[in-house]
Amino acid sequence: MSIHSKARRDAKKRKAAKAANAPAPPAIEPHAEMRDSSGQLLGGIVRRDGEWTLGLGGRIVGGSDSAAKVLIMLKRAAALHERTGETVQLKFSPALSAAAAQEAADRGLSFEQFEAEFEKELAEAQRPPLESQSGGNEAVH
Repeated sequence: MSIHSKARRDAKKRKAAKAANAPAPPAIEPHAEMRDSSGQLLGGIVRRDGEWTLGLGGRIVGGSDSAAKVLIMLKRAAALHERTGETVQLKFSPALSAAAAQEAADRGLSFEQFEAEFEKELAEAQRPPLESQSGGNEAVH
C-alpha cells in the first residue's frame, strides 16, 4: 500500500463525514405549473421555506407569503399567453388552492373578489404619475 493511496482514502472519509453532517437543502414543494400545448413548462409556483415563489420562463420572478397573490400572477401570465393565441394549461395543487382561498376568506372575500381587488391594485400601480399642467418641466416645491 502506498502513502498516496492512504491519503486518498482518508480524504474520501473526511469528505463523506462532512457531507453527512451538512444541513439538508431546503425542501422545495411544487404547487402549480403552466404548460404550453406541447407540454413545455412555461412557469410555476413552488413553496420553499414558507414562501411561495413564482417562476416564469425558467427564471424566478418573485416570491411572497401570499399564496393568493402568487396564484393570481400565474393566472395573469397564462392570460397573456392566451391573448397571443397560445393555448396553456394550468394545474394547481390542492394545498395552493386551499391556502389562496383561506387567505381571501380571512379578509372576508371569496377568491374571485380577492382577485378583482388585487387586479385593481396592480392597475393603479401601473398608472403613470400625473404631470403638471405646464408639461412637467418645472420642479414642484
